[in-house]
Amino acid sequence: MRRLLRFGLAAMLLMGIWLNAAAPAVAATESPMFLAALPGLSGLFSGTRPDNLGVKEDGQLAPCPSSPNCVVSRSDADEEHEIAPLAFAGDQGAAMDQLKAIVTAQPGAKVITASDDYLYAEFESKLMGFVDDVEFYLDPSAAAVQVRSASRLGQSDLGVNRKRIEAIRAEFSAQQTT
Repeated sequence: MRRLLRFGLAAMLLMGIWLNAAAPAVAATESPMFLAALPGLSGLFSGTRPDNLGVKEDGQLAPCPSSPNCVVSRSDADEEHEIAPLAFAGDQGAAMDQLKAIVTAQPGAKVITASDDYLYAEFESKLMGFVDDVEFYLDPSAAAVQVRSASRLGQSDLGVNRKRIEAIRAEFSAQQTT
């Protein structure tokens, strides 16, 4: 019985990774909720909220850990973790309002903290309940929004964090030009 349960969990995990890598938006909205059929497993893959969130003393978001499941727009980020900040023009308040609306509309997103220059959201995958921590810091002196997206658990995210930020960037850029 234990072997069957382990096999089933492994199969669901692989299915969740495959679906999220193949089409994150589809996986988040159309995937069956296998975990609902297994009492006690809901939240098993959510992890603990990290304690290194927020803008650091150097005016940047926290660096990524050594695992490849994180991207950050820090000036000292290595090539594997580096991602460009979001560019913005115009009013800081309007830019943050646009960003918050874009993030809120993403599948599995829950805004936890929002201020005039900082936004923190948790993104939960629908299939397995994995949680990623996503931060945005609007730096008006650089006319840029610093970003950080990191998985709480595991090593590889199959590029989900990078794809998420690039999708948000595309939508934010489109709204900035209209």
